[in-house]
Amino acid sequence: MNWTSLESADQINNINHHHGYSLIFKHSTRCSISMMVKKRFELDWDKLPGDLPLYFLDLIKYRELSNQIANDFSVYHESPQLLLIKDGECILDLSHGQISVEEALSVISIGA
Repeated sequence: MNWTSLESADQINNINHHHGYSLIFKHSTRCSISMMVKKRFELDWDKLPGDLPLYFLDLIKYRELSNQIANDFSVYHESPQLLLIKDGECILDLSHGQISVEEALSVISIGA
């Protein structure tokens, strides 16, 4: 699996209008905790559905996009943060030690 880098407001608008699930990982490249959480997530991400779009946001480089995500999906900004979006609505908002593939899968399996 691979991340798609979030680098534009248009990409966020596309996620907002996408039918089905999308996953956004907000990451601070200056934070060792965020790096550890990201690596732990990537160790298990092969368990996720292969067609699940995975987006990665570098918070340091694209802070304005983080603000747009917070507004568009009605979430409080955190870092690291994992958001599971379904049909334009954030249905799972995890941060720090809560972030796991298993948590995302538990919500996806309920909604399937």
